[in-house]
Amino acid sequence: MAANLTSPAIHPPRSAAKSGRPRMWELDAVRGLMLVLMLSTHLPTKFAIPTSQPFGFVSAAEGFVLLSAYMAGLVYTQRYMRDGIAAMHKAFLRRALVVYACQAACLLFLFTLIAVLGLTIPQPDVQHLMWYYLQQPTTAFLSALALIYNPPLLDILPIYVIFMLISPWVLSIGLRHGWRTILTISGLLWFATQFGLSQYLYTWLVDLTGLPVPFSETGAFETFGWQLLWIFGLWLGATHARVPAEQRRPFPRMLVVGAAFIAGTFFIWRHLTGQAPFPDGEPINFLWDKWHLAPMRLLNVFALVVLAMHYDGWLKRHLPRVRFLETMGQSSLSVFCAHLVLVLLALCMVGLATPARSSWTDAALYIGSVVVLYGVAVIMRSGKAVAAARQEKNLQKQAGPSHALAGAGAGKCNVNRGER
Repeated sequence: MAANLTSPAIHPPRSAAKSGRPRMWELDAVRGLMLVLMLSTHLPTKFAIPTSQPFGFVSAAEGFVLLSAYMAGLVYTQRYMRDGIAAMHKAFLRRALVVYACQAACLLFLFTLIAVLGLTIPQPDVQHLMWYYLQQPTTAFLSALALIYNPPLLDILPIYVIFMLISPWVLSIGLRHGWRTILTISGLLWFATQFGLSQYLYTWLVDLTGLPVPFSETGAFETFGWQLLWIFGLWLGATHARVPAEQRRPFPRMLVVGAAFIAGTFFIWRHLTGQAPFPDGEPINFLWDKWHLAPMRLLNVFALVVLAMHYDGWLKRHLPRVRFLETMGQSSLSVFCAHLVLVLLALCMVGLATPARSSWTDAALYIGSVVVLYGVAVIMRSGKAVAAARQEKNLQKQAGPSHALAGAGAGKCNVNRGER
């Protein structure tokens, strides 16, 4: 991995060729896997706990955020180098607006159909999930649109929107002046979050504005903690956009051995003890806390990243390609939103998993949900293909006269050269 934290300023060429690199199918497959794991965790079946955190004390959320940040750094750095800083900023803003629109649609779905079903059936679990909205509907709705009130299950897209909005500024500074200062500030914010930074800022905001939304309803993910994972992924993607794979320095052997030891230990530990490393109520579990992105969990993430990058070539040569995961990963945002719809509907219709419910019912619910998500991915891929073909056709129509004039000019030039 090439990791130049103080790289020199990068100035995009004025007329760079617009040639996109081949799609990285392995990243699509991993994102698809993360989506399936999130569905397994959130869907109210007996498979939720056994399938959660299968690789150690790391959930699908960490993988999803890190991969999203890496792809953002990779893609938008290429856009910056090809088209300039203004185009990169616009691309980030467009993507942030798309994600925000998806969040708004999910909120509307929750506050209308799910609210009605949860009260009509009734379902106490659904009512508990949205209790603040049921008590203060107007305040909850407006504050949710402002990304302040974030109900459970709908609390990760808001931080994604925030990260996408700050990313063009972070990326611009990093590409021009190096990443050392950015990574240092990010690390300090993460460290302060472990000691209550978010709670302190919330209290200050309440005193300043009288914000009525309870702290517990602002989202489970600590934004100032999770930003470290996003900034790390953004830096890694930006670095790889500028340094070809064959030019990247390999990891030191001792680092790989250490990462393998950490990942292997946590993997065995997780499957021996369950979701938490120690029994419930033990204060030391805080070091593995998911919502703060606690130190031991972060260590587990970095160990897996080192191993994945070190053995990337070997894995691509020997592991079979799982096409349905690739397809889902290519439309990750749409599939993620569809998974929220399925989970909320399942909570309304069948409620939380119980020992009395048949395992066959849970299996049918799970398999059916995976099939639906794959169908959504196929539809989205087909729609993108049609849109791309239409855009290409329009570009050819617009370029037709220009090509004709260019051809005529070239012919005239050749004639003149022949005359001379």
